[in-house]
Amino acid sequence: MTMPANSRRGMTRKQKRLAVIAGLAVVLAIATALVLTALRDQIVFFYAPSDVVSRDVAPGQAIRLGGLVKDGSWTRNGQDNVFTITDGGHDIVAQYVGILPDLFREGQGVVAEGSLGPDGRFRASNVLAKHDENYIPKEVVEALKAQGEWRPEDTVP
Repeated sequence: MTMPANSRRGMTRKQKRLAVIAGLAVVLAIATALVLTALRDQIVFFYAPSDVVSRDVAPGQAIRLGGLVKDGSWTRNGQDNVFTITDGGHDIVAQYVGILPDLFREGQGVVAEGSLGPDGRFRASNVLAKHDENYIPKEVVEALKAQGEWRPEDTVP
């Protein structure tokens, strides 16, 4: 009884190539799944104050916080700035040391980069503003609409 040539020598070159490709595809799928799992909360452009409260963002975790600067909340002592970011549902006090953008003012949209301190105060390392004084980022507009706080007559998205 004779065996076919293929089964005597093991896998053919084509079968080996397909096995290597299949193995690489499995490794790539696992790596992609791990990366997306690790970054699922960081894919968001920014968190509104209500999101920070509902998701229990850990102190020290780097995030972007977006909303409106609450009227009457901004105090300045030299380069020390303290202001409140609100989305109409929740407020978070933010602290920033440095020179704020020229267009920063109360009642305007803002996105701040930084992290929450153990006391719940947001420590901003960067405050972002857009060139148009009436600009509010699209995501802030959507968050404000969801909270019922959107006033389109005051700003241009």
